[in-house]
Amino acid sequence: MTSSETATTENIYSDRCAAILEHMREDDMSAMILGTGPDLEFFTGLDVSSHERLTALVIQADGDDFLIAPAVDAGKAVRERTAEIGVKLIPWQDGQSPYELIIRNLVVPDIADGGFSGRGVGLGASLTADHVLEIQNGLAGLNHGCVLAGPVIDQLRMVKTDHEIEELAAAGAAIDRVHARVPELLQPGRTEAEIAEEITAMILEEGHVSVDFVIVGSGPNGADPHHSFSDRKLRTGELVVVDIGGALPSGYRSDCTRTYLVADSDPQVITERVLDMYRVLEKAQAASVKAVRPGVTAGEIDRVARDAIAAAGYGEQFIHRTGHGIGLTTHEAPSISSGSDTVLQPGMAFSVEPGIYFTGDVGARIEDIVVVTEDGVRLLNNRPRSLFW
Repeated sequence: MTSSETATTENIYSDRCAAILEHMREDDMSAMILGTGPDLEFFTGLDVSSHERLTALVIQADGDDFLIAPAVDAGKAVRERTAEIGVKLIPWQDGQSPYELIIRNLVVPDIADGGFSGRGVGLGASLTADHVLEIQNGLAGLNHGCVLAGPVIDQLRMVKTDHEIEELAAAGAAIDRVHARVPELLQPGRTEAEIAEEITAMILEEGHVSVDFVIVGSGPNGADPHHSFSDRKLRTGELVVVDIGGALPSGYRSDCTRTYLVADSDPQVITERVLDMYRVLEKAQAASVKAVRPGVTAGEIDRVARDAIAAAGYGEQFIHRTGHGIGLTTHEAPSISSGSDTVLQPGMAFSVEPGIYFTGDVGARIEDIVVVTEDGVRLLNNRPRSLFW
């Protein structure tokens, strides 16, 4: 277990535990049980490895919050952090039932007068099925049901604080520094795998503590949005999609895509068809970024990008949503997708990444992380987007 933030920001965790209570009460949720993963990290700052022994944070509407953890994992860092944020630590030994400890320490409404009338106890998405079933069995004895905690947590997590925004800005600047070094790697004859290995090292050199993904998709491989890398060799005149990201020491993520031309910046080596496709993509991405502001829906941002691409005849080649939220995980709320009615608020951070893909032939994508401000948008990635530098 490691702490994900410095001592100067300890109070943010107790503030978050307090803030979620309002959302829980609005949803008639008496308690929330969160397993290891980003939600537990968000509320405690503890990055806990998941394994078969249950570790869970329990946040209660009417009772003390507590952390159930195997005694073997309840070391000094965990004891100090839980004490700092006012969360009771309950270690459990092998042979004990952590589920019984959870039920025993839950403060639930009085069921003497007909049972609990609210929605029940919220369960976090990272709890595995075996843990969920054991918790459900215990709650049944209290006349309590289970609901998903995710939608309630999303309401809090998707609006970032100033501190979180600055962490994301630092992550964006770090991945921009990596992209600044990428063009020198894209030489004809080199394999995607060779380039990906060097990019991986660069991500760590530029301030990340871990690498989440490296996509190097050359030529037809660029038409697969979730391609990784392969032994395919780069060729002069083709596009290369480079989508990369990682985590800072704080746990906050970077994610940025640029499409490059293998050509030593010579415009004569690219076909007019591919150049037209890329120009359409550039305009669509710029238009959708410009559309970001408080009060519009996430679906509207997606529509701006989709309409611009469709108007140029490439609608069927835009095969994914326009973006996703980012924070302690690379993909989180809000979803910038067709039909989404999530209303953008200041502090929301997400990607804007339309793409155009011709399967087996060529693809391109441009991605920036943006933050909604009081009067518009702030870009967290600022490397050039043109094919010709």
